[in-house]
Amino acid sequence: MTEPDAPATGTGTGTPPDEVEWRRLPVQMLLVGPATALLRLAPALVVLVLFGAGSGNSTQVWIAGAAVVVTVAAGVVRWRTTRYRITDERVELHSGLLIRQRRSVPRDRIRTVDLTAPLLHRIVGLSVVKVGSGQSRSDAGLDLDAVTTDEAERLRRELLARPATAAASPATAATGSDPGGTGTAPGGVDGRDADGNGSAGGPADQEEPDGEELDRIDWSSLRYAPLTVSSLAAIGALAGAGWNLLNETGLDPRSLPGADTVAGELSTAPVWATVLVAVGALLLVMVVGSIVLFVERWWDYRLSREPDGTLRVRRGLLTKRSLSVSEQRLRGVTVSEPLLVRALGGGAQAGALAVGLAGDDADSGSGALGPPVRRAHAHTVAATATRATGPVTDGPLRAHPPRARTRRLVRAVGPALVPAAALGVFAWFDAAVWPVVVGPMVISAALVVVAVPLALDRYRALGHRLDEHYLVARHGSLLRTTTALRRDGVIGWRIRQSLFQRRAGVLTLEATTAAGGGSVQVLDLDPADAVALMAAVTPDPVAPFRVPPRVSDAGGSRTDCG
Repeated sequence: MTEPDAPATGTGTGTPPDEVEWRRLPVQMLLVGPATALLRLAPALVVLVLFGAGSGNSTQVWIAGAAVVVTVAAGVVRWRTTRYRITDERVELHSGLLIRQRRSVPRDRIRTVDLTAPLLHRIVGLSVVKVGSGQSRSDAGLDLDAVTTDEAERLRRELLARPATAAASPATAATGSDPGGTGTAPGGVDGRDADGNGSAGGPADQEEPDGEELDRIDWSSLRYAPLTVSSLAAIGALAGAGWNLLNETGLDPRSLPGADTVAGELSTAPVWATVLVAVGALLLVMVVGSIVLFVERWWDYRLSREPDGTLRVRRGLLTKRSLSVSEQRLRGVTVSEPLLVRALGGGAQAGALAVGLAGDDADSGSGALGPPVRRAHAHTVAATATRATGPVTDGPLRAHPPRARTRRLVRAVGPALVPAAALGVFAWFDAAVWPVVVGPMVISAALVVVAVPLALDRYRALGHRLDEHYLVARHGSLLRTTTALRRDGVIGWRIRQSLFQRRAGVLTLEATTAAGGGSVQVLDLDPADAVALMAAVTPDPVAPFRVPPRVSDAGGSRTDCG
């Protein structure tokens, strides 16, 4: 066994896998592992100790102490049984005592390397290395929790190192630049010499050169923090957890100093004033909380293009995060515009469409290239990430047929009219229920008023464009998304046409890809335009489908080709 801080062997040296030594996690994990687990158990332990001490029952105190001992012992066992090694072909991780786990990821399947350093890890100089392989969640890679910060940075560079003979993508070749930004290092990007042996001058042994900075935090983006649904949802979750903790500990907020005075004034005030104060306090908490979460999430944000041919996003205040995506795996970009961010702030958020970033990961923020910013700046960030010299996600799009607008109006207004019509029919036969159904009918009418402009906005968002390098598609209103997928990133097509789409004479075209959620949708497209679009991107596979697919009267159809 080598020392925890010794350089890993067998990477880029041609060492046979059986001769590569296994390594343990740093000894600091004996502190970090149990401390992290105890923090998660802290609310339950506090309740046990307080109730046990207050009631004179020492059993609960002994239970809390036993839980602490078991947690510490589990951390020691985890440190003793966890080991990893990195060979020329694979990254391997073995862990567990009662249940042994063996994880192994081929190095040529590695798509992303995510470095995360929570506060406790940062205090002792550790980082978590998350290796993503772009496969299903059950086999999505492995996590090294944790290694020293220097070792984590070295692993990031080494695991994402591109072969020296990697070809540039078509979009990159058009700009005449190297995907890595600076060309290859002497002896190959992974530090090997002409014979494939390790070199003392490889990036694993040198200080990493500074990358090209593409974007950094602009604190004017704070105005978008209260407008994002994710921030508001996080505030709600934190408020619920705090309320549950108060209930568990038996603390009554009314016992706080001045609480009785405030409660007395509210009880004598008009109802509308009480509701107004409550709504104002709730909005204040949500706004302040969302700003705090925004600052913690995007503090010291930087987007850079590293010399090793990766796009790197660094951010975080308490928990430092670093996501690196190989440009070889980049298949396009997205620009998302949530309704409130778009309507009230004119903002948007750029994201990466890359192999190894699943759709739900991208939506949750791990694939984001930056925080919500001005719409024009988000489009600029997306274009810069792809090395494009002009707009990629911005610019005019081809409108979809008016039949698509009719479909959106029907789908938006129909659900609001159906309950109102049912209540009206019910009241027609029994006049005595009119006082009961008037309220719901008014609500349904208000929903119709809101649904019509929302449906028209959804239609205005529809559009697509095919240029020399990208297929661009846009759709959505509550979350308007513009996706630019590289033409060479299309690996197949899927045509879907429901019964209602068939009657309207439109269909949904999906360009399947290995990146993101697996496909890019072009909604409610004219069949002739769909065939022309497929023929322009992949003429040979779609030759048998030059005639638009016929749909049986029994229902919808789906055609796959690719």
